[in-house]
Amino acid sequence: MKQYPATAIRNVAVAGHNGVGKTTLVSALLHEAGAVNRFGRVEDGSAPTDFDPEEIERKISIGLAVAALEWKKHKINLIDTPGYGIFASEMICAMRAADAAIIVVDAVAGVEVQTEKAWSVADEFGLPRMVVVNRMDRENADGGRVMDQLQKKFGRSCVCIEAAIGKEKGFRGAIDLIGMKGFLTDDAGKTVEGPIPEEFAADAGALHEALVEMVAEGDDSLMETFFSQGNLTEDQMLPALRNAIRERKIVPVLFAAAGDHERGVEKILDEIVDLLPGADSFPAAATGKDGSTEVLPCDPNGPVAAIVFKTISDPFTGRLTLFRVHSGTVKADGTYWNTNRETAERFGPVFSPLGKTMNTVPDVPAGDIGVVAKLKETLTGDTLSAKEKPYRFPAVAVPEPAISFSIEPKSKGDEDKISIALSKLTEEDPSLKFHRDADTSELLLSGAGQLHVEIAVARMKRKSNVEVILHPPKVPYRETITRPAEAHGRHKKQTGGHGQFADCKIRVKPLPRGADFEFVDDIFGGSIPRNYIPAVEKGIQDTRKRGYLAGYPMVDFRVELYDGQYHDVDSSEMAFKIAGSLAFKDAMEKAKPTILEPVMKVAVRAPQEYMGDLMGDLTSRRGRPSGMDQIGDDAVVKAEVPLSEMLSYSAVLRSLTQGRGSFTMELSHYEELPKPLQEKLIAERAKLRKAEVEAE
Repeated sequence: MKQYPATAIRNVAVAGHNGVGKTTLVSALLHEAGAVNRFGRVEDGSAPTDFDPEEIERKISIGLAVAALEWKKHKINLIDTPGYGIFASEMICAMRAADAAIIVVDAVAGVEVQTEKAWSVADEFGLPRMVVVNRMDRENADGGRVMDQLQKKFGRSCVCIEAAIGKEKGFRGAIDLIGMKGFLTDDAGKTVEGPIPEEFAADAGALHEALVEMVAEGDDSLMETFFSQGNLTEDQMLPALRNAIRERKIVPVLFAAAGDHERGVEKILDEIVDLLPGADSFPAAATGKDGSTEVLPCDPNGPVAAIVFKTISDPFTGRLTLFRVHSGTVKADGTYWNTNRETAERFGPVFSPLGKTMNTVPDVPAGDIGVVAKLKETLTGDTLSAKEKPYRFPAVAVPEPAISFSIEPKSKGDEDKISIALSKLTEEDPSLKFHRDADTSELLLSGAGQLHVEIAVARMKRKSNVEVILHPPKVPYRETITRPAEAHGRHKKQTGGHGQFADCKIRVKPLPRGADFEFVDDIFGGSIPRNYIPAVEKGIQDTRKRGYLAGYPMVDFRVELYDGQYHDVDSSEMAFKIAGSLAFKDAMEKAKPTILEPVMKVAVRAPQEYMGDLMGDLTSRRGRPSGMDQIGDDAVVKAEVPLSEMLSYSAVLRSLTQGRGSFTMELSHYEELPKPLQEKLIAERAKLRKAEVEAE
C-alpha cells in the first residue's frame, strides 16, 4: 500500500448496537474497494475484522480491529468495534484513534441502547459522524421510521443525504440527494448511476429541499443564494456540507444493505472520502516535557508523537501494538521513547493492518495508523515520542469493572502461571482488573459483565494454557463484640519433665467502627513478665482472625491485659500464647459477639424513565437511597446497599434498563447484619466446615 498524506487519510470508527451488521458493513467496504478478494462473513468465520477464535466461535465482535483500504486516491482506516456494552472500552479506544465515526443502525430495530452509547462517546471525543441505516433489505425494514427516531433522539442535525430506493426485498439502492442521481445495485453487486426512478422522484425532491435548507442555514451567503435561486448546485453545497459535518452541525444519513448484494456500499465509500474530515483536521493536544500543553499539527516532518490505542497479546507473534501517529513519522527499526514508562522501545518492522493481515510499510506518517510487534513495555494508552522531545497524550478513560469473580487454577501446577496469564489479559483489555482480596485471600477477576469475564477466561486458556474455575466472590464479613466483658485464660499442662503454665486475665471493650483492634498492656507489679506479654497478644491476634461465630475476623474492639500468673520454670512464650487464645474465647462467650456486613456506597446512572423501577429494586436489596442527581437525560440515584445484595446486580440492572444503566460502588462502612441473616450465615458456615472436615 502506498503512502498517503494526512489530507488523504480517513480514520473512521464503525460503531453501533450489537447485531446491526457493523462487521458485515466493514467486510463489504473492503470487498468493494478490492482490499480483500472475497466478501467475508461473520457466519462462517471469514470476516476480516473478526479473527479472534472467541469471535469466530461466538459470532460476535469482542475487540476492535483495524482494516485499511484504498479508494479514489485516499486511504481509509476502518476501525471495527464490538456492539455489546460489556466491550465498551474497545469502542472508546477506537474513537480515541479516529477522526470521525460511522454509527450503524438497523433498519428494523432503529435506535438502540448502544446506538446511544456510541453517539455519546463520539460526542465526548468531539467526532463528526455519519449514520448508515443498514439491513434495508430485511423484512419490516423502514428507513423513514428510523429517520424519525434519529431526529427525535439526536435532533434535526440528522439529515438524509440519500433516499432509499425501495425497502425490504425491494431495496435496490439509493438516490444521491446532493447531485440528485440514482444509484442502483444489481444482484451481482454492481452499482450503476442513472436517473431517479419516477415513483421516488417526488419524495426525493422534498428530501433534497430539506437538505439544501439545512446546509444553507449555516452560511449567510448560501442562504441568500438559496432564496434568490430557489436551489443550490452540487458545487455550492459540497464545501458547506463538508464544513457543517466537520463542525458537527449536520450528521448525514445513508442507507445500505451490506449483506449478499452489497447495496449502497459504493456510495458509502464515496461519502467517506468526500464528506468526512481528513486526518489533519483536528491537531492533537499533548503535554510537553515542561508540563505545558502544546497543540501538535499533523505534520510528517514534525516531532514524533503517537498514541497507543490497542494492545493484542498473540501467542505466536507476541505483543502487537496498534498506534495512531499525530505528529512526525514513525519509521521501521527506529527507537522511540515511552513517556508513560520512561523507557526506550526498539521498533522492528512496521505494518499497515488489514484485520489479522499485516502489510509491511517503510514508515507510518502523521495521520496514519500502524502496527508494531514485540514491544517490551508499551501498553494501551501510552505515548511514543522522541526522547529528546517527549510528549504525553491524555490517558484513555475506560469504564470501571462492574462484576467480580473469584478464580482458582483448575490444576495446582498452574498456580505459578496464573498471574502471568492474567497480566497478559489486562494488557490486552484494560477494562479487566485482577487483584488478591486482602480480606478473603481470593484472587478476583473483574470485568464489565459475566460474559466479559467468561471470554477472558477462555482467552487465558487458549493463549496461556491456563484453566481456571470461576466462583462468585466471597463477602468479607466481620465479627465484633457489642458489650464489655472480663475473661480468664489459663493453660496448665504437666508432663514428666518441664510442664507448661500460663495465666492471664483480660478485659474486652467495643470500639467505634473502623477502629479494628487495640491491645493495651495494663500489667503492674510483674504478675506477667514483660517478655511474655507479646505472646499473649499474639495468641489473641491469631484467634481473632479466625473469628468466633462464623469464622470471620474479629474487629473493632480493645483488649486490656491487666493481671495474670507465671511459673519460673514452666512458663514460656508458647504457654502464654495459648493462654491468650483461651482468654479471648472466654471473652467472646460473654461479650455478645455479632456479625458485621460491608455496606457499599452505590451510584446508579440510567435514563430518568427507569428511576422508579431502580429505586424499588434498591429498596428490596435493603438499600437506603441517599439522593438523586440529574446529568443530561440521565438520573443518578445514590444509595447505601449491603455488598451481599449487589453481587448479581450487573445482570439485574441490564435487564431493568434494557442495557442503558451503569453503576459504580465503593465501600462505605460496616454495620450489623440483621439477626435472621446472621443465623442463616452461621448455619451455612457450620455446614461448610463440617463438610471440609469430613473431606479430610
